[in-house]
Amino acid sequence: MLRRTAIAAASILAAGALLLSACSGGSSPAPSTTGEPDPDASAAIRLVLEPSNLDIRQTAGAALDQILVDNVYQGLVGRTPEQEIVPVLASDYEVSPDGLTYTFTLQEGVTFHDGQELTPQDVVWSLTTRKATPEWRDSARLANVTSITADGQDVVLTLAEPDSSLLWNLTGRAGIILKEGDTVDYSTAANGTGPFVLQDWRQGDSITFVRNDDYWGEPAQVAEVVFDYIPDNQAALNAALAGEVDVLTGFDANLREQVEQGGDFTLELGESTDKGTLAFNQKPGSPLADQRVRQAIRQAIDHDAFVEALGAGETQYGPIPSLDPGYEDLSDVAPYDPEAARALLDEAGVEDLELTLTIPNFYPTTIPQILVSNLNEVGITLEVDSVDFSTWLNDVYVNQDYDLSFVLHTEARDFENWANPDYYFTYDNAEVQDLYAQSLAATDEAEAAALLAEAARIVSEDAAADWLYNGASVVAVGTNITGMPSINVNERLNLAELAKSNG
Repeated sequence: MLRRTAIAAASILAAGALLLSACSGGSSPAPSTTGEPDPDASAAIRLVLEPSNLDIRQTAGAALDQILVDNVYQGLVGRTPEQEIVPVLASDYEVSPDGLTYTFTLQEGVTFHDGQELTPQDVVWSLTTRKATPEWRDSARLANVTSITADGQDVVLTLAEPDSSLLWNLTGRAGIILKEGDTVDYSTAANGTGPFVLQDWRQGDSITFVRNDDYWGEPAQVAEVVFDYIPDNQAALNAALAGEVDVLTGFDANLREQVEQGGDFTLELGESTDKGTLAFNQKPGSPLADQRVRQAIRQAIDHDAFVEALGAGETQYGPIPSLDPGYEDLSDVAPYDPEAARALLDEAGVEDLELTLTIPNFYPTTIPQILVSNLNEVGITLEVDSVDFSTWLNDVYVNQDYDLSFVLHTEARDFENWANPDYYFTYDNAEVQDLYAQSLAATDEAEAAALLAEAARIVSEDAAADWLYNGASVVAVGTNITGMPSINVNERLNLAELAKSNG
């Protein structure tokens, strides 16, 4: 029987805070503040990608999860930056030995931002509606749940068969708890239970949160957080040096010297699940339908060059990053070898291959430059089509109209995309799908991870895509800021511990 309590969660979070400040891989020492935290402070955080709207029920994209989950919206359970699952709106939870029954005990005294009380019925309604509404993001993650009921303060989920991913799914959008009967306009407003309240959205500029003074847990340590959307790194650096922002996320590690030179900022490098994914459109009729061509492209690419150019991160040769269950070093599958790449192209009967790379225009130009150079060495001409993100979503993600595509996939534990032939990756392998299904049905965590590792190796050996690098979380933090996460910040940015001093 698995049982987790809020006390255990508090101890994990405290330990996590120490890890973030002292043990981030490859990071500089955490900045030291010279003054006491100011509870009335306003902290400005630079972000890169602004959401198109705020409806976290239906709108895709990590830009919403990054700021809204944890801070505004919460679930029965949440996750630490280190990917530990912890109770949140549930004071504790229990899983039956057969993996078919999950019992959550709801916290007492929780209210939504509009002052309404959180009830067990709200939880039942939220999860039931999510499951029954395909238009809501991650609805399918609850497909295995057969019933959702309340008994006093307990909410019970019953499953048709074990699902090793259920708790993790409940830490994300599938588990967000909303108020039944709420009339809020979710596209521009929000009504959650979190430590911050959405106050203002100046589209094209910034989003402002203010402290929820009626929060059921420990109150936020700053009165206000302003997310400034500044896509360009040089512009973000200028804003920091001018004292306009306190934290820079998604920063360029190559600008360390410039941002640290005045002593007001320290660059921190943390782990992440960011996967720089080069997708191959493998639909019939495409030259990329041939595994030999895909493998040739992979072996033509110098992965170390990306890490060197970005100044941070590490190489990755498979679909699972080191923070996720099922990770295995797969560098043996596609080592850098231009000669082997040319031989594979010859074997496939491919000459003078011309391909187009579709890439959102906010990514560094060094990424397509390296790809163009590497592929040119083996006789592949690569044209680069740099587009705005909405165009990428329509052409690549929705219509699957592309040859090669690059996107930084930030989501943790998203291997399911390789087991979904309808996803824009266009990869369809029945054995991988079966192994993934087995991993979900496993009641033992080690067994589930081993099955994922086996499936991930097949995906890599199939050259289903290439993974150019596993990105680092690059964050420049003001020396008057404490409690700023530095792990996986492109995916989730829990600001409950953020504090700012005047010194």
